[in-house]
Amino acid sequence: MAGCESDEPPSVTGTGAPALPGGVGGNAQQEGLPSPPPPLPPNPLAGKKFYVDPANPATQQAARWIAESRATDAQQIRKIGDRAVAHWLTAGTNATREVDALMTRAAAAGQVPVLVAYNIPGRDCGSYSAGGAASPAAYKAWIRTVAAGLKGRPAVVVVEPDAVPHTVDGCGDLADERYALLRDAVTTLKSSPNALVYLDAGHPAWVADVGRLAGALRRAGGDAADGFSLNVSNFIPTADNLAYGDRLSSAMGGKRFVVDTSRNGAGPAPGAEVNGGPSWCNPPGRKLGQPPTVDTGHPRAAALLWIKRPGESDGACRSGEPGAGAWWPEYALDLARRS
Repeated sequence: MAGCESDEPPSVTGTGAPALPGGVGGNAQQEGLPSPPPPLPPNPLAGKKFYVDPANPATQQAARWIAESRATDAQQIRKIGDRAVAHWLTAGTNATREVDALMTRAAAAGQVPVLVAYNIPGRDCGSYSAGGAASPAAYKAWIRTVAAGLKGRPAVVVVEPDAVPHTVDGCGDLADERYALLRDAVTTLKSSPNALVYLDAGHPAWVADVGRLAGALRRAGGDAADGFSLNVSNFIPTADNLAYGDRLSSAMGGKRFVVDTSRNGAGPAPGAEVNGGPSWCNPPGRKLGQPPTVDTGHPRAAALLWIKRPGESDGACRSGEPGAGAWWPEYALDLARRS
């Protein structure tokens, strides 16, 4: 994938520098040329340590395998269990108790939890992760229970993976309603002090027109969010996400972004289908990606995160595969062994 071009005009230095238009050297602003973008403010995630839940499925699996004399497999699966992974909020009418319990555990560990709000009506455009709140009113009530559980404590919240790009794609005929719900979700979550909110923007292989996507994100509350998320539950290489993120960030006025690197160590599976199922759904031969970090080496990338839990199914895309979100130890072990 092509890298992004610089937004800054070429510098004019040295005695041999060419004159700017009009024969005047050195004052681009005077000649009506664009000024360099202002420096980015400090990364709000700098120095943060993300929460590793000791009761996560991979750690529990390791304990079971130790008891079954599978020490080598247990060691492999700890490559997942020892990492910070997002906690997904996907159902129910009141999430306050669930969120509060997570926040309390994270605070006791001196770490910041990552949460995913994934309950929008018509979720996943009726595909393998279909579901969501029963109505717009139910969703607005639910997102307020999420915010209530935060209680002003530090948290990262990724808002509704795929909801904006699905709407850009034309899923359903209720775009205005969908964007209004997302705006409300962003505003509601941002009302909790210390919540950092990232509105999901899909991935580089989805919406090619970043200008169109930026407009949709703005309609969905993107200007009020701290930034956007990329590659959630997908396999696109990190370098491609960074290049795409830069382009989208420029279209969004310099917003920072986070990238899901949980399973992108080998990139996406080739082709549209693998073994009779979509190539994005539980593809074989994949690897874990770069561990979560705020030291991205990239000015606009606020963090690399594990948003999708490696080893949880993308859906029952082939015979015998678990439903979406179900822990699948064999798949998790294969990811870990290859990494």
